[in-house]
Amino acid sequence: MNKMIFFLFIMMFSLSSLQIQSQTIPRNISIFILAGQSNMAGRGGVYNDTAKNITVWDGVIPRECRSNPSILRLTAKLEWEEANEPLHADIDVNKTNGVGPGMPFANRVVNRFGYVGLVPCSIGGTKLSQWQKGEFLYEETVRRAKAAKVASGGGSYQAVLWYQGESDTVDMVDASVYKKRLVQFFSDLRNDLQHPNLPIIQVALATGAGPYLDAVRKAQLETGLENVHCVDAKGLPLEPDGLHLTTSSQVRLGQMMVDAFLAVPNSAKPLSGISILVLVSLFLFIVL
Repeated sequence: MNKMIFFLFIMMFSLSSLQIQSQTIPRNISIFILAGQSNMAGRGGVYNDTAKNITVWDGVIPRECRSNPSILRLTAKLEWEEANEPLHADIDVNKTNGVGPGMPFANRVVNRFGYVGLVPCSIGGTKLSQWQKGEFLYEETVRRAKAAKVASGGGSYQAVLWYQGESDTVDMVDASVYKKRLVQFFSDLRNDLQHPNLPIIQVALATGAGPYLDAVRKAQLETGLENVHCVDAKGLPLEPDGLHLTTSSQVRLGQMMVDAFLAVPNSAKPLSGISILVLVSLFLFIVL
């Protein structure tokens, strides 16, 4: 009996030490890049406070969006920290941020990867032309993505989560060239990250700011690129502004994006923590 108690104590201590070390220096993190405009940055729970004439976030965090020590985010200072809503608070700094799809996505996949690193890059109100190679938003996304690997002492890109296009529904020219620009953006990003088949999970618009919504949605649903997977946000409930997804819709969207990601062959391997448990158990069994 004493031997068994000692065995269990040593096993728990070993796992705890590994966890603390990983939290301090998150190595081999599974990196997900979050890019696009306001609905990716998150406006769930954001409303107009008419009494104060300001836009505020209600602060409501659903269970699916709660923090987890194994889910990290890359800050504006290119440092890893435990992820909390709003994920884009120090990125989309000129807007009021709320709940987006990033945290519900991460909470669904974290048990498969052990550690998840989210790289928020989204900026509200931006057109796809601003995300082309050479433009600030594109170059900043690449810079942050590369910095994420450096800051983790390794790490691997798992997917890009992309939700953008509302601003491109306003102008006929933007809508007509949307597909061409989107394909170029995805291709350039994969090339610059040296990951030619990097999974991209993109969202087909729920709504738009202008009359060319159908044209942009058609382009999003028909990129023709390999390993680009589209989930459709159409029909998800919107905030009173008629443009942004509600908190519950963002949770649902995050889950839809997870389903699309997990359907990608070899997209997720079983949790390494289980393997660690087995290895530690076997080692201690042999030693004891």
